[in-house]
Amino acid sequence: MIHKLQEIINLCEREGIALHEYFLRTEVEESGDTEEAILRHMEQNLSVMEQAAHQGIEGVKSRSGMTGGDAKLLAEYLQSEKALSRSIYTRAMVYATAINEVNAAMGVICATPTAGSSGTLPGVLFALRDDLKLSRCEQINFLITAAGCGIVIGNQASISGAEGGCQAEVGSAAAMSAAAIVEACGGSPSQSGHALAIALKNLLGLTCDPVAGLVEVPCIMRNTAGVVIAISSAEMSLAGVKSRIPADEVIDTMGKIGRSMPPALRETALGGLAQTDTGLEMARQLKETGHIDIESV
Repeated sequence: MIHKLQEIINLCEREGIALHEYFLRTEVEESGDTEEAILRHMEQNLSVMEQAAHQGIEGVKSRSGMTGGDAKLLAEYLQSEKALSRSIYTRAMVYATAINEVNAAMGVICATPTAGSSGTLPGVLFALRDDLKLSRCEQINFLITAAGCGIVIGNQASISGAEGGCQAEVGSAAAMSAAAIVEACGGSPSQSGHALAIALKNLLGLTCDPVAGLVEVPCIMRNTAGVVIAISSAEMSLAGVKSRIPADEVIDTMGKIGRSMPPALRETALGGLAQTDTGLEMARQLKETGHIDIESV
């Protein structure tokens, strides 16, 4: 597989193919699996995402007691007269929160690209697919484009919070989603590249500082915010806005920033929000009782 996104974009535009076609072809060549087997696997992934979204909207609670129920609240708010808008942004927030709450509750999710960032990509897809009238095949192509972009980001930089902070997790997820949105809307591979760059550069420097060392606070809400950045970045690119810094340079920069972050900001819970008074109290309760009483914090 080509490691530079711009080289992939150039090849796609030269051959007149979409990004998902290149990534699928490459996966067949490198994995030895048939195209049919890969598509079946992606269908399974999509089904897992759908089940997690439904479960989360119904309402789940994490074992720690720290998180859960927010997706249900958002879904109810979306249907109320109080909602500021009933746009794809709010719908995407519902789905993203739901899926990441299922992850926190030890449910079955699909890492996109990680468990901690598992809500952003499907949140975007599920909010868009009805408006765009995406067929099942087109939804799977969406996942293939996003996955391929995730591989490029991982090869050039990182998708690990422990290695690169949350910019490497939710940042990558938002960037992958933005690129896939553009393709689903009929944009060019070049526009997908600009969307990826815009999304990722707006999340550069995001720390990984999980309270009590659990992938719950602030991870879930960062997934929720990630969908807004992904969609807005795609819309900018589709409008003709270009990232002044090329996508590959943004990806490289993300990797450099991650490597320069102190360990306290890379999933150790030794800095950031994990070391606030409230964060430390939650960690104390969890250690002493195995459960956090949110009302007492």
